Amino acid sequence: MFDILMYLFENLVHSESEFRVDHDELTDELINAGFHHDEIYKALAWVEKLAALQKTDATPYLSRVAVPNSTRVYTAEEQMRLDVQCRGFLIFLEQVKVLDISTREMVIDRTMEIESAEFCLEDLKWVILMVLFNVPGKEWAYEQMEDLLFEAQEGPLH
Repeated sequence: MFDILMYLFENLVHSESEFRVDHDELTDELINAGFHHDEIYKALAWVEKLAALQKTDATPYLSRVAVPNSTRVYTAEEQMRLDVQCRGFLIFLEQVKVLDISTREMVIDRTMEIESAEFCLEDLKWVILMVLFNVPGKEWAYEQMEDLLFEAQEGPLH
């Protein structure tokens, strides 16, 4: 499913092509790209849920989240999906204002919906990018995250 999400983001959304394509046409394109029906439908449902999060005027996660400057406590299930490195990266992104409380919760929600046995920091970065791309008013945060994702390290790290 994550491979399909990456394919959709890189080939349709991130390429700035028109994303409002016919559902059947998109399914056919994904089948021709080698993906299976079940995984396609799961990925499209994931994208639809992400799109639905931005269509509401309410911030759906703030009612479940403590006040700013509080500490996010992860459930056992979230800790299994998001290892220490992933959780540390989320904290870092909050500290540098790329994520706020609401977008962090959106990222965690979308991450928990991905059916994948393996999930790593690189996968999380792509989920964050997809979420920020879909949240109006987060263009700066999206650009910052894009820089973090595509930035090539040059020279030795000290």
